[in-house]
This record gives sequence, structure tokens and C-alpha cells, in this order.
Amino acid sequence: MQWLNTLAWWQWLILAMVPPAIIALYFLKLKRRPLEVPSTYLWHKSIEDLHVNTIWQRLRRNLLLFLQLLLVFLAMLALLRPGWQTARLVGDRFIFLVDHSASMQATDASSSRLEEAKRRVRQLIEQMDSGDVAMVVSFADQARVAQMFTDNRAALLRSLESIGPTARSTSIQEALQVASGLANPGRSAYDETDVQVAEPLPATVFITSDGQFPPLPDFDLGNLTPKYLPVGSPTARNVGIVMFSLRRHELRPAELEAFARVENFGPADARVDCQLRLDGQLVDADRFTIPAGESESVVFPLGEVEAAVAQLVISVEDHFALDNEAWAIVDAPRRAKVLVVTPGNRPLQYALSTQAAAKMADVQMVEPGFLATESYRTQAALGTYDLVIYDRCQPKEPPQANTLFIAASPPGPRWKTGPQVNMPEIIDVDTSHALMQWLSLGDVLIDTATPLEVPPGGSVLIDSHVGPLLVIAPREGFEDAVLAFPLIYQRQEDGRAATYFGTNWPFRASFPVFVINLLEYLGGARRGLGGESLRAGQSIELTGPAPGLPLEVRTPSGDRIVLDEPHAGKYRFTGTTELGVYEVYCQGKRVQRLAVNLFDRAESNIVPKDEIHLPVAVAAAPGGWESVRRELWKWLLLLALGVLCFEWYIYNRRVFL
Repeated sequence: MQWLNTLAWWQWLILAMVPPAIIALYFLKLKRRPLEVPSTYLWHKSIEDLHVNTIWQRLRRNLLLFLQLLLVFLAMLALLRPGWQTARLVGDRFIFLVDHSASMQATDASSSRLEEAKRRVRQLIEQMDSGDVAMVVSFADQARVAQMFTDNRAALLRSLESIGPTARSTSIQEALQVASGLANPGRSAYDETDVQVAEPLPATVFITSDGQFPPLPDFDLGNLTPKYLPVGSPTARNVGIVMFSLRRHELRPAELEAFARVENFGPADARVDCQLRLDGQLVDADRFTIPAGESESVVFPLGEVEAAVAQLVISVEDHFALDNEAWAIVDAPRRAKVLVVTPGNRPLQYALSTQAAAKMADVQMVEPGFLATESYRTQAALGTYDLVIYDRCQPKEPPQANTLFIAASPPGPRWKTGPQVNMPEIIDVDTSHALMQWLSLGDVLIDTATPLEVPPGGSVLIDSHVGPLLVIAPREGFEDAVLAFPLIYQRQEDGRAATYFGTNWPFRASFPVFVINLLEYLGGARRGLGGESLRAGQSIELTGPAPGLPLEVRTPSGDRIVLDEPHAGKYRFTGTTELGVYEVYCQGKRVQRLAVNLFDRAESNIVPKDEIHLPVAVAAAPGGWESVRRELWKWLLLLALGVLCFEWYIYNRRVFL
């Protein structure tokens, strides 16, 4: 409680004399000269109480006296302006962004960071004034509007409680796009049903998170005022598996090895017990100590294994359990069905006939005239092929398969090429993409090329000083890759066709590696290792054994999901919400397995950030409130008025009753 003095000392002195004066009025009476009148003898006893024997006597009970003293006391108390410091939300329009990514399942804050984040947002909602509006958005790698703008606190609290944990990675961009589309004029959120606002509607955005998401230095906040509410302890401990895979032994290819890397993200050294299980049976174990901030690589020999589920489990005292397990799949090899349409391309033919490629794919080589046959149209429409390579030719319609176009482009208006250029220089290669991994193209020379324009949703895999030379883009559940230069080309010389190389790439070691990547990524081939390893929320295209047969996916928790068939023999599965092993069945027979792992250093590094980087650095906010003073003097005056009315009522009862 705080007090504010509103009077000077001499004013308080005068005011302090009022209560004694009121009390004195009940003691002091007027002196009367006694005069006996015969008519008053009969009333002598009745008026005895009007005489005072002494100036001061014992104070009798008198309700009016107490009420008057209480009235003066309340007035004096109001003049002291009692009150206290409290806090209230700044503004009248709020957007609460709640992070529910994998790292928010850390247990260093109450039951979990997510529950702590929800508790803090709950406090903010309860502090809203009448007429304030707010919305609730949950985000991980995607954003979901849990509650649109409303002034209904009960609805906001219900939507907040509906937010559950996920194993997804974190990205705040989509959540900020949603908020920006509702606050800035002329913008729209990612949802096509969202309404563009004509007038600016400034809003305060409260971001409750541990801050483990990429910075967005180029994002335009507009009328949004961000406030970062960090969740988690800076001393949080975690040791996690950041990589786990199976590979062939270098000297004994028939045997497998399990390779893993375990990293310590905590502030102190950690002792780790590591176990490797094969189909649930313990096959090997190890124990080691990892210094703070360091990692440890572990290799376990597996011997000859045809098909199995390998599971790595670590036991360690930390605050995050999702990265303490990892899975890898050993499945039977799957051969891809590949169609190559070319007028003749020996370098490509040689790369597809290597021993490694022959084990991965069944390749059919045809000439461009085959595109006009009924056999091609039927097989392309039914999805018979996993991958079709068009070398210097183009079909009338895209096939129901992934494609690679060499010195040609897919049919339709989405793909556009620029003018032909000579001797383009490669300046960048996206080696993070599965199609380009392990490739080094620094020694590759190119004669001529037609740089590409990237279609919507496309990615540049090889870039040059004149434009993209290899681009990949999605197409209704499939992917099309386009190479902007020929491997070989022909010219007419002296009445006959002469063949020339358009690049020295076929003579470099990176070319057969590219072809193997092509068969694995676009062809869907498996070499009996690793199955499919995904991250939570990542989609995957599954191929059925034959067109028209339904697929059923069984999740790690035992749920069964029946997939629709959007294209002949092709299925898109997006339900990878759990970590663990998924099994794919067709007519009761298992045809494929895939593993979903965390494998995200940003999520495993659970130490919360002190500030996040949007267009400006946003430091941790103390709570999102501003300090204000709550005063009681108005309520005291209202109470004094009530006492005065009650005193008046009592006085009138005594007079008239």
C-alpha cells in the first residue's frame, strides 16, 4: 500500500481538531438557570437526562457519534490517497504467438516449457481490459490460428488450452505473416480466406518461445510491435542424438555399420550410456563422457543384415527427451523404373549402366519417336515409371512420374528459358539438396546454355553468372528437374551429323554420383540401406506396388491411416507427426518402412535466447505490462457518502419516531 499526502501540516492540524470537536459536542451542554414552574413538576423525571452534573462524564453509546467520527476518518483517509502499484497491458489489440515446437517439450520450466508459455499467455489474457481484442496463433514450422480476434476471454482461454506439443522444428515467419496480414493495410496472411485490411490496425505481438528459430532480418513488421517473452532456464541441460545412419563397411560391403553423433548442448560435462538395438534386441553398448559444448562420434558394427529396424538409445540426465532416441531402417532394395528418351547419349548411358546404378534401377532407353506411340501415352498416364529422362526432347503432356529434362523444358507455361549464352561459369551449387549432395562442380566447363527462370515453388540447384542452370520444382505431387545445357549435341557437317560434347561434366567423378543421386531422389530407388529418414511434419511420396491398390500407413502409436491415390500408383503422406518407425502396407503385406527422427540441432540446443532477431533485435520483455497506480480515494469517498446517508437516516428515525 502506498500513500500520497495532499495537505500541508497546518491543514492536517485543523482537520485533526474536527474529531475532538465532535466528541466535545456530546459532553458540553448549555448552562441553564434552574426555574421551577408548577406545570413542569409532572415532567421532572423525563427531563433529568437533559441536565449535566459535570462538564465531563463517561461517554454513552451513541450511534450518530460513531457514524460522524467514521465519516471524518474516511475523509481524512481519502485525503492521503492510498493506492498501490500494479501493471496493465499496453494497447487494446494483441496477438499471442505460442511456440509449440519440439524444444518446447523441455522440462526445465514447471511441467514443460509449453505449459509455462500457456500460463504466461493466460495471465496476459486475464489482464486485458474490457473492449480489448486479441487472437491466439500457435506455431512450429507452420502456423495455425487457434482463435481469431475476439474480446471474449473465455474463447481465448479455450483456444490457448487446445494447443498441444509437437515434434516439429521452429520457424516464426509464417506466424508473423499471419499477424502482419491482419495489422498492415494492403497485406494478407498466408491463408487465402484472410481479409486484407484497408486501415492500419496496430497490434502488440507477444512471442512466447525459447527463441530457437532462424532470424528474419528482412521481414517488415509494419504496425506490429513485437514483445519477446522467453521461456526456459539458461542453465538447461541436454545431450542429444544429432545424427544416426547405417552405411556399408569400407572393406566388407556385405556388412553394415551404425554411425551416430551425440552432442552435449549443456553447460557441464555429461556421462552418457549408449545402447544399440536391432529389432528391439540389444546388440551393443558404450559409455563415454562428453565435455560441455562438444560432440562424440560412435560406430557400431552390425555384420550382415538384410532387413531390420536399428534403434539408438542414450541414457543421460537432462531436460529434453525427444532426441534421446533415433531410428534407422534396413529394408530390402527397391529398384526404380526409369525411362530415358534420347536421340543418343553415350555418357548418360554409361552412367546408368554402372554396377551401382544397375542394382538400383531398371532402365529402358528409347528414341524420341516413342513419345508418339500409344504404349508411351498409356504407361505415362498410369504411372508405370518412377522417373522419365527427356534428353533434348519434350512430350506433349507431363507424365505421372518425376522427370529430368536435359537441354529441354517441361510442357506448359510455367517453365521459361532465356537466350542462349556461351561459356557460363558455375558460381554456386546447393549441396544441401539430396540431388546435389557430395558433388563438387568447380572443375566443370560448359560450352553453351539457356539459363532458366525459376517457376513458383522452384529451387536453384546450380547457379551461374548468367542465371540458373539446374532448377527443380514441384508439379502436382511430382517434381521436375531441368538442366539448361546439353551433355552432347549434334551438328550437320558435310551432309552428316557430327557429335560434340557440350560440357566436360561426364568426364568428371561428380557425374556418376549425380546419376546415383538422381535414381535415389527422383527415381525412389533404395539400396537396402536407411529406408526413408524424415523429420516430423515432412511429407513424402510413397509408391504402391501397382496402380489402383490402396496403401495403409501404421504410425508408431498404432494408428492406421489409409491413403488416397491422387495419381496412378503415387501417394502423398503428410502425417509424420510422431517420432519413430512408420510401416506401409498394401493388401496386408508390408512394402516399406520409414523412420522419423528429430535430428535438429536448433531444437536440441534448448538454452533459451535472450533476444530474437527480427528486423530489429527484440530483447526479452519483463512481462508485457506497463506499471500503473491503482488508487482507493474514490472508493473511500463513495463509502463516506454511504455513511453520511446512513447517519441521516438514523437521525430522522430518532426525530420522527
